[in-house]
Amino acid sequence: MSNAAHRRRPGRTAKLTAAALAGALAAAGAVAAAGSAHATRAPHATRAPHTAPAPRAAHPRFAPYVDTSLTPAYDLAGTARATGVKHVTLAFVTSGGGCVPRWGGTGDLGGDAVARQIPALRKAGGDVRVSFGGANGTELAAACSSAAELAAAYGTVVDRFALTAVDFDIEGGALPDAATTTRCAQAVARLQKQHPGLDVSFTLPVMPEGLTPDGVRLLADARRHGVRISTVNIMAMDYGSSYRGAMGTYAVRAATATQAQLRKTLGLGDADAWRTVSVTPMIGVNDVAGEVFRPADATALVHFARTKHLAGLSMWSATRDRPCPGGPAPTARPTCSSVDQAPLAFTTALGAYTG
Repeated sequence: MSNAAHRRRPGRTAKLTAAALAGALAAAGAVAAAGSAHATRAPHATRAPHTAPAPRAAHPRFAPYVDTSLTPAYDLAGTARATGVKHVTLAFVTSGGGCVPRWGGTGDLGGDAVARQIPALRKAGGDVRVSFGGANGTELAAACSSAAELAAAYGTVVDRFALTAVDFDIEGGALPDAATTTRCAQAVARLQKQHPGLDVSFTLPVMPEGLTPDGVRLLADARRHGVRISTVNIMAMDYGSSYRGAMGTYAVRAATATQAQLRKTLGLGDADAWRTVSVTPMIGVNDVAGEVFRPADATALVHFARTKHLAGLSMWSATRDRPCPGGPAPTARPTCSSVDQAPLAFTTALGAYTG
């Protein structure tokens, strides 16, 4: 997933991002969407003071993705007041040139308008997980020259925002690059030693048949280097033109296949393997024609998650969760779902999952 596009493997269509969005949450404050033709890059700002840590607590079962690189900024606290969803995944931190972490590869860590809202969100009882990587830009693991240098770059972000949870979205050209993924695994292991208790998730491409071989290899490598993986988050979306069935059914199949892979790759028992799987669908019309994830699919996915006690659910992305002004459409749009839905229908449905 990415702040500008989502390309999960060669030949796939680009994933749209959400853009500036008022609409459903206007009363709670403008909701920034993840990518629009009218969205603009957030301006750089001077470094702000370090963010105070949040009280340590169990991580939530539903935390939608939020793009941080576009303006107007997504209103974290306003969304929390309107929906009760107080935990989000902020995407993405990539290389800003060499081994320098920046929001979307350009935004100064201290100047991002969404990230500056973290203290207020924590005061309201929420928190964030920051995701490194995505489809666009240069993955830090590809830009840094050593595991030690990479761990320091990751640590800069963890310390800057007093994070208790991080995500590594490895896809596109980074995933099959063994040198990059090995460096990532080594660096994450170092990072966890330097930050005891840090919750680590990996977000990976998936098909209804399970993780790709490169994804399985990455997880095995991470385990071999001592990474404590709490969650493997699968991107249940954009499978390809040959998949024309119900997207909720495909998400369940993908999660089931992934669980079997995790049992073998991570050496987990049946229940623990289920508790390691998280699922992120692209809500509404996907980039691939014919793939549509509807509110009914979200309800079915929540039912499945409850029966298996999954690690969690998410969605790409929070700011597409409203109907389009002109009604349903056959193609994906940046500021609405392109399906017949009530405002915040997906947030309401997926947010019902509590474990």
